[in-house]
Amino acid sequence: MAQQTADVDEVFRVETHGIDPIPDAERHGSAKDLFWLWFGSNLTFTYVINGALAVAFGLSFWQATAVVVIGGLSFFAISAAGLSGIRTGTATLVISRAAFGVRGNFPAGVLNWVVSIGYTIVNTVVGTLALEVFFAEIGWQGGTAGRAVALLITLALTFAVAMWGHATVQFAERWMAYVLAAGFGVLLLFVLPGADTAAAATAPGLSGWSLAFVVMFAGPFSYVPMPADYTRYLPRTTSLRSITWMGALGGFVSSVALGVVGVAAATQTDMTDAVAGAESLLPGWFQPLFLALVLGGSVTNSIITLYSSSLNLQVLGIPWSRARAIVISAAVTAAGSLAALFLADFTTSLLSFLSLLIIVFAPWGGVFLADMLLRRCRYDSDALHAGSAGAYWYRSGYHPAGMAALLAGMAFAALTCDSELWTGPLVAPLGGADLTLLGSVVSGLAYWALTRRRVPAYAPAA
Repeated sequence: MAQQTADVDEVFRVETHGIDPIPDAERHGSAKDLFWLWFGSNLTFTYVINGALAVAFGLSFWQATAVVVIGGLSFFAISAAGLSGIRTGTATLVISRAAFGVRGNFPAGVLNWVVSIGYTIVNTVVGTLALEVFFAEIGWQGGTAGRAVALLITLALTFAVAMWGHATVQFAERWMAYVLAAGFGVLLLFVLPGADTAAAATAPGLSGWSLAFVVMFAGPFSYVPMPADYTRYLPRTTSLRSITWMGALGGFVSSVALGVVGVAAATQTDMTDAVAGAESLLPGWFQPLFLALVLGGSVTNSIITLYSSSLNLQVLGIPWSRARAIVISAAVTAAGSLAALFLADFTTSLLSFLSLLIIVFAPWGGVFLADMLLRRCRYDSDALHAGSAGAYWYRSGYHPAGMAALLAGMAFAALTCDSELWTGPLVAPLGGADLTLLGSVVSGLAYWALTRRRVPAYAPAA
């Protein structure tokens, strides 16, 4: 059995499995692996920016810190979403066919791939710019050539790990977490003591509070279509409670620690340019190391999104192996990163577009999680892959209850969304509040109401 495992999922060997169910004989690992995966992948500078934004929206140090902590608690829901991977041995976007139908699941699969690539591009750009500044600080003013080299290095670090597959992703996340945790720990020691904890809030109002929560929850919510991708190799005997707790603690600790760094920094300096603002609070000798931390955090986060994007392409019907499919994602990421680095407006437009997609993914996550709870993670694994011959084909490939609940949540989210590209008609009557995230609650409750008495009929035990 050990030899069989090594042949299939070994560090620095290309993973042979994609979205096909992982056989029991090839499952391995423990729940502790999930702690390091979510801890390492969330040691990203994005959370520093999020913490700073909470202060920019008018919250005091303690108010912003409370929002950061509540946002971190959402990783319990994200981690729990991985429980279905234990039961089925397959990826999240395959399992969601049970909630939406095989065809009904397709549009969300397309949008999720777009979101995954979009966030990978953003992380790649942040890492590239940090590496470019690092080059300048050690004496190389490379100009366009320097930026190109920085981009090439960032892409290579991300693609190499994601291409090898599951075992290498977990290995890299663990060891990079050790280094990044030590570095960001030092950053916390430099920034936190100078925080102005007595500064009063500047009347954030309902708008400021709601925007702060949207920013904090948007990051974790973007992971909802991914958790089973990283639990599908765990043995069926793994405790479901330990899976939830280990993954949740990993994401919670790293996101909250870095979010508090952002809050503390924003009470001391201008964080409009978050990297430059944070760097100004650090001693000169640590600044190059800080830039290396920004690069490392961007890479760890990009690795898991790029890996999941290759599974996503298989869900969409790309008839390639996971290792070949990831080349498509890497090529699009490279092209998008080039555009973002040399066309300034592209980055702004991309971020605005990604922020708008929460109108879809908050309700999608609500339906998926509600379906998982109603089924108690019991699925017909064969039917998930059986297409029109399976139990999850429903009516012409669509699950009416899942689609109706999704549309209800999307309608609520669209009516209450406040973004650069769209402002819902209910935002002004609500005092400027952005309630987009509550679209997940609306869709989840709608799905429960429509299916609570029918789930056992189409959810046979595995």
